[in-house]
Amino acid sequence: MGPGNAASPRVLAGTGLLSIKVEGNNARTMNAYRRISLLFILITSLFASRAHAQQTGAPFSQATQYRIPAKEKIPVAFVITDNAVTIDFAGPWEVFKDVFVKDRGKTMAEQAAFRLYTVSDSRDPVTTSGGMRIIPDYTFDDAPAPAIVVVPAQRGRSPKMLAWIRKMTTQSEVVMSVCTGASVLGDAGVLNHKPATTHHLYYDEFQAAFPDVLLQKNKRFVQSSPVIFTAGGLSSGIDLALHVVQLYFGAPQAEETAHLLEYEGTDWKGDGAAGGLVPESAKRE
Repeated sequence: MGPGNAASPRVLAGTGLLSIKVEGNNARTMNAYRRISLLFILITSLFASRAHAQQTGAPFSQATQYRIPAKEKIPVAFVITDNAVTIDFAGPWEVFKDVFVKDRGKTMAEQAAFRLYTVSDSRDPVTTSGGMRIIPDYTFDDAPAPAIVVVPAQRGRSPKMLAWIRKMTTQSEVVMSVCTGASVLGDAGVLNHKPATTHHLYYDEFQAAFPDVLLQKNKRFVQSSPVIFTAGGLSSGIDLALHVVQLYFGAPQAEETAHLLEYEGTDWKGDGAAGGLVPESAKRE
């Protein structure tokens, strides 16, 4: 009886330790399970919200970080072919030209943040809207790699041009269209299943030509992806260019640029929503 009685407490004590260990392991397993479940729910919600945004045409929204070289200028390529609408490229050109960052140097030439150039199928003169003639700086074969690409409304749709634009959407930081330049991006096939906007007179035409693009109406500009932006008609390109300046250098620098331009529009500060809607009577039937 004595040895048996002595052994019982040890067995009971051992059983108690085993129980504590099992319960501890179960608790850790349940905690890990809860963390995994929570992570799964968060990931599922993220994908669901992204899918909903695509289905409803909600503009892409993402904090964007761009590399700002210490001294080198940020290269901006303007795609120019016949019938390019002058304000579509001249507006953004003037915005980027007038960005002067004071801590980059003493002279305005040193402070200029962007380097601008034109690109086309060849170096033959291009006749833009209103008869302006431009000799392109580069061709699609030899253009320097741009950080930003501006695509205005224009006639050109050469296979080389569309292939170059497709390539730039994978290599550049920003590819932005202005006005019906969105149709150029559409023809390049880079807007499928993405939100985009264009000139209000061409909403119906754009929607018919690109049914897989999620048309956004009454927008000054739309961010279609981390790289691609589309602006509405004409002066909307100025707002989008100022918005891009803000993404690179912050709102104070963009404000300073707008002040230098004596540009009083403020739609560049937001998400592209137009300050004034276009009357229905002004839209093409």
